[in-house]
Order: sequence, then C-alpha cells, then structure tokens
Amino acid sequence: MADNLPAEFDVVVVGTGLPESIIAAACARSGQRVLHVDSRNYYGGNWASFSFSGLLSWIKENQEKSENSDECEDWKKLILENEEVISLNKKDKTIEHVEAFCFGDQDSAKDVEEAGALPKLPVFGASGAEGVAQDPNKECPPLDSAVARAESCEPEKAASVDTASTVEENDTEVNCENEGSPSVSSSESALDLGKAEAAPSEVSAQEPKKIMYSQIVREGRRFNIDLVSKLLYSRGLLIDLLIKSNVSRYAEFKNATRILAFREGKVEQVPCSRADVFNSRQLTMVEKRMLMKFLTFCLDYEQHPDEFQDYKNSTFAQFLRTRKLTPSLQHFILHSIAMVSETDCSTVEGLQATRKFLQCLGRYGNTPFLFPLYGQGEIPQCFCRMCAVFGGIYCLRHSVQCLVVDKESGRCKAIIDHFGQRISANYFIVEDSYLSESVCRNVCYRQISRAVLITDQSVLKTDSEQQVSILTVPPVDLGQPAVCVIELCSSTMTCMKDTYLVHLTCPSTKTAREDLEPVVQKLFHLNTEAEKETENEELEKPRVLWAVYFNMRDSSGIDRNSYSNLPSNVYVCSGPDSALGNDCAVKQAETIFQEMFPTEEFCPPPPNPEDIIYDEDELASEESGLSNSPETKPEPSSEESSSRGTVVCNPKVLRTMSLKCSQY
Repeated sequence: MADNLPAEFDVVVVGTGLPESIIAAACARSGQRVLHVDSRNYYGGNWASFSFSGLLSWIKENQEKSENSDECEDWKKLILENEEVISLNKKDKTIEHVEAFCFGDQDSAKDVEEAGALPKLPVFGASGAEGVAQDPNKECPPLDSAVARAESCEPEKAASVDTASTVEENDTEVNCENEGSPSVSSSESALDLGKAEAAPSEVSAQEPKKIMYSQIVREGRRFNIDLVSKLLYSRGLLIDLLIKSNVSRYAEFKNATRILAFREGKVEQVPCSRADVFNSRQLTMVEKRMLMKFLTFCLDYEQHPDEFQDYKNSTFAQFLRTRKLTPSLQHFILHSIAMVSETDCSTVEGLQATRKFLQCLGRYGNTPFLFPLYGQGEIPQCFCRMCAVFGGIYCLRHSVQCLVVDKESGRCKAIIDHFGQRISANYFIVEDSYLSESVCRNVCYRQISRAVLITDQSVLKTDSEQQVSILTVPPVDLGQPAVCVIELCSSTMTCMKDTYLVHLTCPSTKTAREDLEPVVQKLFHLNTEAEKETENEELEKPRVLWAVYFNMRDSSGIDRNSYSNLPSNVYVCSGPDSALGNDCAVKQAETIFQEMFPTEEFCPPPPNPEDIIYDEDELASEESGLSNSPETKPEPSSEESSSRGTVVCNPKVLRTMSLKCSQY
C-alpha cells in the first residue's frame, strides 16, 4: 500500500482533528498537494463521534494503553548523516481516567448482536477487544461475543449520506428542524423513526418505558456519541466558514430549541428572545422591562462607555448587581445568556459574551445555536471530504515514525511512515498529541472533564419530546468551574428513540468523575433500587442508563515557543478546548494557513460544477476508471466507508463523485 503513495507532497498533515482538517481542505483548495495521515482507524481524533459499540472499543483501548508492536525498524537506515529525527508518539496519551458504568437493567446481553453491524475482519494495528472493564460494583454484562465491533466512522445513517446544503447565505433558508420534527430522508428505518417520534406521548405522566441494556447494544448504531461536546453559534466563525467554502452541503443541522437554567434545585427554561421574554410566565412585568432594557444596552454597549467604564476592573457578576436586576435575572444573564464564570469573567468580557449571544439570535431559530445531525464528529469529516475532492490523499491507520530534520537549515524535510517510506514535503502540520515528551517537556497542559450519559427522559419535560437543550449548572463553591450540559434527543440522530444523550463538560480540577458526578446526582436518578419513600421524588428525575467519565487534554492556547526544537516549517494544531463554540479551532487553522501561504485566500468558495471545463484526456481517463454510469448513484467516498488497513483515496474518482453528488 505504501508504494501507492507519491514520495513528495507540498503539505503533510498528521492527525484528522477539526483544525487539521480545515487546514488540509484550505491547502488542497489552493492547489497544494496534500497528504493527510492518521494512525487511528477513524476520522476526527478527539473530535470524533462513535456508535455505542465503537465507543466501548475506544474505552477499552484507552484503559489498556497498549503499544503497537508490529513496526518496521528499517526506517532508521533512511536517515542521512546531516539529518536528525524528531520521533512522534505511536499512542494517544490525551485521554485519562476513563470510567464506564451501567445503571440500566442489566439483563443478559451475551447473545445480543448490534443491528446492521458488519462482520468482524482482521484489523491492522488495532486491538481486538470488544468489551469494556467497568466498576465491579456496577458492572455491565460482558460483551465478549455480544457486540460486533463497528468502526466509529460508519454510524448508521437513516438519512442519505450526502445531504443538500443546509446552511446558506443570509437570504437563504437553513435546514434546521423545528421542535418535534426529526430530520431524516425517506428510508425504511428513517420512516419508522419518524413515526415513533411524531406520535403523541400517551403516558407522559407515568413512569417512562424501561430501556434494557440489551436494547442499547442492539440499537448501538443509532448512537453517534461525540468525544467533545460543542454547539455552533449561528453567526460564529465555523458557520461563516461552512457557508463561505460551501462545505455546508456535506452536513445537516438542527436548531437548539431551549436554553435552560438550574436555580434553587430546579431546572427551568430561560426566555432569551424578545418574544420569549414577553410570553414568559416566570418573569413579572417589571422584570421583563428590566431584562429587555439591559439586553438592549448590551447590543451596543460600546456606544455607552460611561455606563460600564467604572467597572472595567470588576467582575461581570459585580457589574450586574449594580444594574438593579433581580437575583433571578442576574442568574439568567450570567449563567444562561453570557455563560461565563462568576469569579473570573471581567465586565467587558461578560458584555462581549452577552452581545455575541444576542447577535446570534433569530438567524436560524429562537436560540443562537445549531447542532450538526449525527454529531460534532461530522464537521471534521466534511472538511476531509472537501480536501479529497480537490486532490488530497487520506490514509487512516497510517502512523508516522518521525520527522526528518536537516541539521544545517533546521527545517523539516520529510516524514517516515510505519512502512519505512520516506515522504518529502515543504510544510508539516502535526496534531499536538503526536508530539513526544521531549518536544513538549516545557508545555503545561490543562484538562477537560467529560461525561456522557444515556438517559430515559429529558431534564425538563414538555409536550414535545424532541428538544435540544443547553444548561449551565453553576458551581456549588466559588472558584469551581460551572458545568455545561447539552442534552440531545433522538431526532439529532445521536441516540435511539425513547432515550436522550447528555454531555457534561467543564475545565478539570480533579478526575472527570469527581468533577461531574455531583452534578449528575443533582439532575438525574442513578440508583435503580430506590426506596419506596423516595420513589415518587426520584421518578421526577431522568434515569441514567449508562455513563462514561474521562479527562481529555486541552492543548489550546499554547505558545509555539513552548515546544522544544520545533522546526520553523512544522506547525502544531491543538485538540479541543473547553469552550462551547469552535472559534479557537477556526482561528488557529486560518492563522497557520496564512503563515504558510500569505498570498492565498483561506477556503474560498469552490467553483460551480457546471463551470468546470475538463481536458479531454483527463475526462476520458476519469470515465474509464469509473464503473458507475452517470445515471447510477455513486458509491460513498472512502472517508465515509469503513477503514480496513491503510485507506488511500483516489482524488480523481472522488472529484467526479462529489460533483455528481452536489447536484442532487
């Protein structure tokens, strides 16, 4: 397979996270020859999403932390006398303290097979474990023969893979779903799902339907579980980039429907738009006028510096107390609109966050946020697809042994892969997790605490079950971080029907379980053997069926000079940060691209397929290499299919296929 790769490229990208994928797409769009490799067997790195069985495999691999032993040692012979090497990590060390628990009914799952799972095949360089070791007191049934291992890059898609454009210019509609209407196209499974979700709840006041663990295993491909939990601001940098580059045609989005607050031990909905404020029954008429007056001020606060100039050195929470707002309004603004820290956020930062929230309202719905169907992990794959369309070559399960550096110039000349092939390039993009400890010895990393729950009810019941909600839980003690909770319904195509997928995120102070379990206990019911006297109270809370906790490295905001002996033509991309949006990744990608190619436009719009003129020889060679006729629906591209061994995409085939798909 290594012989199929050219020996020279313009740009080599190691890692398939969001910033690396954006850079690769931008480079390919500007005409550069791009090689994009990743030692993992899935796209996205720590931005990826998994089916349930895929997540169990991911958990097992991160708990074992085993090193690959099947490596070629002949690569050292390729190093010349005037060259030195910078070794790269072979194993991802960015995930720690992984703990998984099953709180659902633990009926036997030994003979349960995942619906639609592919047969198991030998996997190059990957462990073959399917089960996941868990807490002995709350252990899930063993899955040695229960779950056929499914690759995370192959979630079951009830809708068609290549959807129509869903985020367009301001004068065009976005395909965001209203409450209660699942976004799927016509297929058998999608129709069944839509009928089930559209049906009115007949037992809303009764105990919800019990979900067995075997059902979760069987419907595992209905789940698309993100490693990182984020939403897209409707006027944020990522949405603007998706529109500008036309990458939005590869994805579909759903509008977040509710902004929630946790106050005095209860979850309640926050009115944020003008219509919501005046229709709210939570606020008095005086509070409505006070809130609207303050929000109007925040939209153009820079025009009234005299109103906040004296509080520049104060926190935003202290500034709110001077605005004659009631405690409930202060809570709503601080935790649900600005979504900032009570102790660390300055007045100006709080006003900026509030204005950003308000400016994003109304573009695609009553909230500022969009969520991509099938999960956040779709976004890196969308940019990977764009890169492949413009000639980029992708290789999964393709690890890199080292960077080859010229001693005289100090510039990186090449990489050497695990096949022992030397590949030269002018620029190299490397994800932070691939850098060795010797390069990162002066780097101080932060950590993110993450939890993912599968629950049987929403944290706030309403007439519609199809709600996408965001909730910020304030810290119990000052100085502790607030916890961001995102609850996804089945119409987001991230979980099976009658369940919800809940993501919890905060900056780490301890292990993820220690940071987040107190919040989980406040919002959810964990013990299935509740005492009778507390049973009615506990039934009001959603029941956790399954949960996983883990800490993820936050490598954002690290200065380039912190890395030791890094060649000038090697650029480092960070992993996910703890922020709700994706602005950090987009800014980083654009900055690196402009440093490499200052005269090129960053991700310009692609040409209209009707305007492309093919050379006769090129067109003939492409047609001869395609087995599909123009009337036949093309097969999914390589980045959509499962990754067995090293995957090398044929750019000409992908280019033709993409031009066809874009016309549907």
